[in-house]
Amino acid sequence: MATPVPAPNDAALQLADWMAAHPLVFVLTGAGCSTGSGIPDYRDEDGSWKRRPPVTYQAFVQEPLTRARYWARSFIGWPHIAAARPNATHDVLAHWEAEGGVSALVTQNVDGLHQRAGSREVIDLHGRLDQIVCLGCGQRTPRAWLQQRLVELNPEWRHLSAATAPDGDADLDGVDFGEFRVPACEACSGLLKPDVVFYGENVPRARVSAAQQALARSDAMLVVGSSLMVYSGYRFARMAREAGLPLAILTRGVTRADGLATLKLPTDCGDTLARAMHARKEMAGGTPQRRRPASPTATL
Repeated sequence: MATPVPAPNDAALQLADWMAAHPLVFVLTGAGCSTGSGIPDYRDEDGSWKRRPPVTYQAFVQEPLTRARYWARSFIGWPHIAAARPNATHDVLAHWEAEGGVSALVTQNVDGLHQRAGSREVIDLHGRLDQIVCLGCGQRTPRAWLQQRLVELNPEWRHLSAATAPDGDADLDGVDFGEFRVPACEACSGLLKPDVVFYGENVPRARVSAAQQALARSDAMLVVGSSLMVYSGYRFARMAREAGLPLAILTRGVTRADGLATLKLPTDCGDTLARAMHARKEMAGGTPQRRRPASPTATL
């Protein structure tokens, strides 16, 4: 049975009360945080794929045509990611961290928008799109450098356009990807890959360990904008509940951890977070206006 959707003010007050009761919170975010910045997500509110699943690591490494297709679509989609700006969700989480309320922000997103908003204690669980890595020698290079090389090698592709897809991709079809030229590593001629965790890869152990340590020193866990369908994020919800920590989920639609949640708010994350932050400040200041949280455009 779907969780009833509360009115915006009611959801904000519930979250404000929850935040006030837990001074140090472990936050995990997903694609729903970035949709307000114009970056699409992969799943619908039922947790099902909206499009074909992303390319796997094995296919990327083993199949030259798959690799060319990936980079051609990324060539079209990357400028949109590079130009994206943080939205209300990113801003509120950065303010909350600055006030000392966030132990760590673990994100499944690869767009870097939390850092652009000012968050500092960020663990990029799945890596970052703005870096590329050589699978041969391990050298890392800015994605902007590769974009320029792709322009130089594929000038005839510069004027193609396609709808933006998640994670720097684009819905580019009906072209001969075998004609797209991808540069090799300048240091060792190895294969270049975005410095993100593909399906079929494991999250680096150091990131998981850092997140576990942050969770261990937290009073509660909050999930924002994630269905938790991928185990790499879901495991932290399980760890939190196994440790007896309260688990709040602020995400539209169903999630894999709904049965673990002590508070589930299936509402817009940016609007609810902004209202909740304002309401929490009113509560702390004893303002009698508590029952009417400000709109999400209010100054935090």
